[in-house]
Amino acid sequence: MWDTGRAPQIAAEMRRYNLEVLGISETHWRQVGQQRKTSGELLLYSGHEEENAAHTQGVALMMSKQAQNALTGWESHGPSIIKASFKKRGHFNEHHPMLCAYQRLQ
Repeated sequence: MWDTGRAPQIAAEMRRYNLEVLGISETHWRQVGQQRKTSGELLLYSGHEEENAAHTQGVALMMSKQAQNALTGWESHGPSIIKASFKKRGHFNEHHPMLCAYQRLQ
């Protein structure tokens, strides 16, 4: 996903399959952050936090506008785990976590 133009392509596939949240591994992005795509999707990402780290590993969650409205928070846990919590419709005191994790098999 580090390649230019990959995020819009993934967002288009997400809309095509009518997905609300998509977990992505091997993003190869560094740092931790979020990006709002021009098409409205929100991309939360977690990678190596060292300034000169290699573009390896990395995970992300891409979510629709509807999923963004239910998002209550998110956390980075390094280059292989990202956690997001969502409220259930009509249940504002309940939080339902979602985890995107990656481990390379040897």
